[in-house]
Amino acid sequence: MTEICKQFDVNMGKVVANLVKEYAMMRVGRANPEVLAKVVVDYYGVPTPLQQMAAISVSEARILVVQPWDKSSLKEIERAIQAAEIGINPANDGNVIRIVFPPLTEDRRKEISKTVHKEAEEAKIAIRNVRRDGMEAIKELKKENEITEDNVKLYEKEMQGLTDKYCKEIDVMCEKKEKEVMEM
Repeated sequence: MTEICKQFDVNMGKVVANLVKEYAMMRVGRANPEVLAKVVVDYYGVPTPLQQMAAISVSEARILVVQPWDKSSLKEIERAIQAAEIGINPANDGNVIRIVFPPLTEDRRKEISKTVHKEAEEAKIAIRNVRRDGMEAIKELKKENEITEDNVKLYEKEMQGLTDKYCKEIDVMCEKKEKEVMEM
């Protein structure tokens, strides 16, 4: 791969990595600690990410267990989970917080499936934007006579190859996530 295209390859990889994170945070009826990734707890006046305050584990297929290191923070953690609006009510037993993921209805599955496709399409748009930036950079180099016309064609072909590769990867991820959502 040419030096010019390497940075754009990295940027496209970041788009795909972001999509992986977005898919991991989607609630699909199965216990997944990533659902709590954005939960921030007010811990003695300091906004603190939940992962820094407690051990989060999957005890059963549909149950997450949040075990705080400081038991006095249970109420604040419970409040923060409710305030995060992830659609799940935590159950506090005095020692740990259990979060039970209810089975998804058919309508909810279809709604999540639409969101999966929307996220994939947004990622593809971001990939194409990176390609556009890359093509502009190549044309700028040609304009400044730093590369030849033959190299322009070569770099543009390489840039299109990267775009196709990452779009295909996004399609595979989307298909896999949709299958996961619909099979429950």
